[in-house]
Amino acid sequence: MTRLGRWAAALLAAGLLLGAASGCGTGGDGKGAQLLVTQDFGTRAIADLPQPKVTPDNSALDLLDANVDGVKRVTSAAGTERLVSAAGVAGGVVNGRPTAWSLFVNGVGADAKGPGAKLSDADVVWWDHHDTSAAGRVRAVVGSFPEPFRHGFGGKRLPLRIECSPADIPACQTAQDAMTAAGVFAAQGGLQQSITKETLRIIVGPWVRIRDDDTVKLLAGGPRASGVYARPAADAKSIAVLDGAGRTTRTLGPGDGLIAATRFQGDRPVWIVTGVDPDGVAAAAQAMDQGNLKDHFALAVADGRAVPVPEIGVSVRP
Repeated sequence: MTRLGRWAAALLAAGLLLGAASGCGTGGDGKGAQLLVTQDFGTRAIADLPQPKVTPDNSALDLLDANVDGVKRVTSAAGTERLVSAAGVAGGVVNGRPTAWSLFVNGVGADAKGPGAKLSDADVVWWDHHDTSAAGRVRAVVGSFPEPFRHGFGGKRLPLRIECSPADIPACQTAQDAMTAAGVFAAQGGLQQSITKETLRIIVGPWVRIRDDDTVKLLAGGPRASGVYARPAADAKSIAVLDGAGRTTRTLGPGDGLIAATRFQGDRPVWIVTGVDPDGVAAAAQAMDQGNLKDHFALAVADGRAVPVPEIGVSVRP
């Protein structure tokens, strides 16, 4: 099929999807929120409920309270609620390291008012308790795929643009095919050719070709800057995979790939599909499906094998 034919097929699929859904502004499709509760960056499940009990207030914190035992919360003087503990797991210091609960709605890290904000139809709500010593705040995750592309961000479905460098890299079409398979239409073009705050972006390309993008470059600063537990080398020839404490567990080289998500300041989340060479980018793009990405903060492909990022419970490299 020609590229024009693939574009038309994708557009038709998108039209069928939008026609079947109601309430485009809220992403509603007649389903309620989903709830996932985990520990240690998604590696230990507490609850995974595709149809949790809902509450009249319909906030992420109320949803958790209605479905998981032992929820304790506090309210600040400003009226903002914060989760203290759930299922017997509380924030604090564990083995000398700070831990806390984090909330993601459709794969996007919630702000300070997030737990009390009203959910939209079909939101995917993910609470995770983890070590916060390396990254005080994780800005976005890939483990709720195909969110935020299917139902949006902040209760609003947004257009998606796949930006590729070089523009003709084969992984670009692989990424677009993955989104079409997920029922999401995506436009395709070059890097930074059409950026608006109302557009979600997937950036595809070797690290050396995409690293100057304002959002992508956050990865070079490590977890503290990007919330992603991976750090590309300054010479663009390798990417370090880190554990929850920010220590290197393995190094990605030629043929290895990375799928991650982050945000620049308060902008929309950006997904990054990269590697140190085109083969690595291809490996990452081929891993873009729900089976590989589910419940992971980010995902590496090393020696043809999917590796959750951060990498938990493995030996740290000296």
